[in-house]
Amino acid sequence: MKARIRRTAGVLGAVCTAGVTMFVFGVGFGPVPALGRALMPGGGVWPSAEDARPAKNEQIRIPGLDHPVDVSFTADGVASVHATSDEDLFTAQGYLAARYRLFQMDAQRRLGEGRLAELNGPSGIDSDVFELTLGIHRTAEATWAATPHDSKAAKALTAYAAGVNARLDELDENGQWPTVYGLTGVRPERWTPVDSLVVQGVLTQTLSFDTRPLTYALLSNSLGAERASEWFPVVPANEQHPYAPGPYQNLGLAPLHSANANAASAAGHTGVTGDGTAAPAAADPAAPATPAAPATPGSAQPTATATATATATATATATATAAAPSTATTAVDTSGSTAEAATAVLRGMAKLPETTRHLYPNSNAWLANGPATGGGAILAGDPHLKLSLPSYWYEISLKSPGYDVTGASLPGMPAVLIGRNADVSWSLTAVQNQSTFFYREKTDPQHPDAYFWKGAWYPVEKVKYTVPVRGGAPVPVEVGLTVHGPLLTEKGETTSVEWMGNRPSQNLAALLDLNAATDWNSFRTALHSWQAPAQNFAYADKKGNIGVIAPGSYPQIASGDARGPLPGTGESDVVGAIPFDAVPQVYNPPSGLLVTANQRPVGPDYPYYIGPAANFDTGYRTNRIFAELSKPGRQLTADSFAALQNDVTDELAQRMVPKLLQALEGAQLTPQQEAARKLLSEWNCSMDADSPAAAIWFAFYGGYVEQVFKPWWDSAKVPVDVDPAGLDLLRTPVGLMQDLEKWTFTDPENPAFTAPGGPRRTAPDAMRASFTEAVDYLNGRLGGQPGEWKWGRIHERVVPSLTGAPALGDGPRPAGGSPWTVNVAENGLSSNYGPSLRMVVGWSPAGTADARAIYPGGQSDNPASPWYKNLAPDWWSGSLRPLRTVDEQGAGDIRWTLRGEG
Repeated sequence: MKARIRRTAGVLGAVCTAGVTMFVFGVGFGPVPALGRALMPGGGVWPSAEDARPAKNEQIRIPGLDHPVDVSFTADGVASVHATSDEDLFTAQGYLAARYRLFQMDAQRRLGEGRLAELNGPSGIDSDVFELTLGIHRTAEATWAATPHDSKAAKALTAYAAGVNARLDELDENGQWPTVYGLTGVRPERWTPVDSLVVQGVLTQTLSFDTRPLTYALLSNSLGAERASEWFPVVPANEQHPYAPGPYQNLGLAPLHSANANAASAAGHTGVTGDGTAAPAAADPAAPATPAAPATPGSAQPTATATATATATATATATATAAAPSTATTAVDTSGSTAEAATAVLRGMAKLPETTRHLYPNSNAWLANGPATGGGAILAGDPHLKLSLPSYWYEISLKSPGYDVTGASLPGMPAVLIGRNADVSWSLTAVQNQSTFFYREKTDPQHPDAYFWKGAWYPVEKVKYTVPVRGGAPVPVEVGLTVHGPLLTEKGETTSVEWMGNRPSQNLAALLDLNAATDWNSFRTALHSWQAPAQNFAYADKKGNIGVIAPGSYPQIASGDARGPLPGTGESDVVGAIPFDAVPQVYNPPSGLLVTANQRPVGPDYPYYIGPAANFDTGYRTNRIFAELSKPGRQLTADSFAALQNDVTDELAQRMVPKLLQALEGAQLTPQQEAARKLLSEWNCSMDADSPAAAIWFAFYGGYVEQVFKPWWDSAKVPVDVDPAGLDLLRTPVGLMQDLEKWTFTDPENPAFTAPGGPRRTAPDAMRASFTEAVDYLNGRLGGQPGEWKWGRIHERVVPSLTGAPALGDGPRPAGGSPWTVNVAENGLSSNYGPSLRMVVGWSPAGTADARAIYPGGQSDNPASPWYKNLAPDWWSGSLRPLRTVDEQGAGDIRWTLRGEG
């Protein structure tokens, strides 16, 4: 417990949007000297930059525009764009993104393309090598090559790039480069459509690339296969509230959407086909099914050349059928070599930013219609991400012949990702299905640089890069590719990874159609081409309809247990995907309520595998939201939805604190312990910053997890240091929380409560010991009386700067919330994770929209700009601001006219 409470997450030097600290300001980086006071927001070099000055009415020349474009800004910097053609609209959007977020966009691009070291020296090498290995840039190139160049998506990407480059041309002419470029002498390269797709890939990686199968391999090796399987099941141990409860249809398998752009050629195609013609594994806790994807030739590779290829003959004979739950056919390998390989990969991941992989449950969204709303429909959405200044989001309103949409855009990408138009509104949460699979490739010293697959040996294909390093020698990188994907290690076992983000996905085409959707049918149709990452799209429209659909790639494997690394010899390959009509979805449920908060979206009888319980949220946020929405007689409004977004009631505490109090009945308590017990007995279970009971509960619960599981961890020598993100009990792993909840309420004498070799113990015994430790710890840390142990004295939030410089961030501030509250915070005592955007859209019965939103930060990435973090106070206080369409812009706004040359 003490270790848990001490953990403060080091957020002041932690990552930002791209998940990487760009500069070490105290000591400099590469050949750049320490910058010290030069980078303080109130002085130094920032104010000299052009975008630090307040905006004013302007006429601006943008090459390539066919017609003038009107741009207006609110006093807070929120932009609206009105164009007479769609291409001009996206050119203007690209220009605005580069005008206010150029450094952020370039940082994202460099991260995904493996070019950070070119800017910040040797500290970027590990990240560059990993990203070049994983292959986001190769996938982006393949996606662009597969995009018809007369399509809406291609035209939007090309126009957006033209707008970004118009800004780069301006900067070349006026010399007003953002401060970072002025100090380093580095200049961003011209923007291309591929760069936008790389930015898309970076976010896809953050939301869906994960290493849980490697963590599971370590658990199986240390705890034993049986216990690991029992404690980390596929179907959650606790009661869940899926938004799509069934009944379900078994529609067989569909082919995956495209070939793996980061796989070798074998058997006459690129990568495993996953064409939907073979039978999948059972959708069972022990036999999950994995992904597959069709074959299309790999993309051109920036600085790479393939040095080996192979062909052979392949057959697919089984009929595609969805599988019902059954017994596993292939257990997870628990050998030392598998654990060694997992250890090698995970130790490498530990050197990378946390946002390199998906570690946190992402987002809330809920909807209501029917009598409780007065006949309209209401949507609330708040995507949870690592927080940063500048934000992930750039708020914008767009209008042209094809679009009239407003909301949050992703700098570097055209269109609006979360928002509304005149007819519909939407928000997103991560499905968190399994989209990453690891393969144990069979190798042999007698067949060097080869692997065995489907009865034959194939050469490992090689892709070569050179990483430029600022202030250092270039680093050569050689990436090996098998039919499954890139090789991550050859230690122990040669291990490759199949990740759905490596298969080209026409997400922008889906997003553009979604931006123009007018009803549920057109909205749903638009999402047919959305693939990775799988997302829950929450929907509400002006006619009072609500729905959720979760498009994306849900790979299914032929056999084996996908919770761990799979054999790479062919029997556990991806054979197809869940058909679009069978993915989780629901429209206008009888209850008039829908909640998606990263819980498992379907029930245990769903006929397809979507991932183990550890992939999903515990379900406590979902329970709380659903309980609030379903109170008898409650009238639901946009205001009540906004209030719920700021709710910090801990639903697990509501149920478990009475159990703790029951366990303490008759116990001999010290006066201090009795005072703490009394605070809990009178507590409303709200994790408010000024609540002492909240601190007692948090300290108790973390200690309870440790009391029960740490003896087992110690006895089995679970290698926590290899993967703290997945194995450290301080992070309260999802599977163990669900187990502990179930045992506490229904099986208090479960053998897990008794430590290996220790005296018999029950749940009440462990609870009493944990309570005693919690009181002792808080007394040691805070002193005084329990009534003074306010949660905000030990719990804080911070929004770090993209640069990693503490002075350029926001906070830390005392804060409420926890990992299990609607207003979520990172596990630990210092959180730089939470609602990256809050949005509420209330549709009246007449079809008018009351739309509001806020995010932490501002529209500019220049710390000297008045628009750097001017929106943050409302985010901290839980307030929302109007989310305006172009036609709703005020007459007094700042106005620009963008004109083409001539």
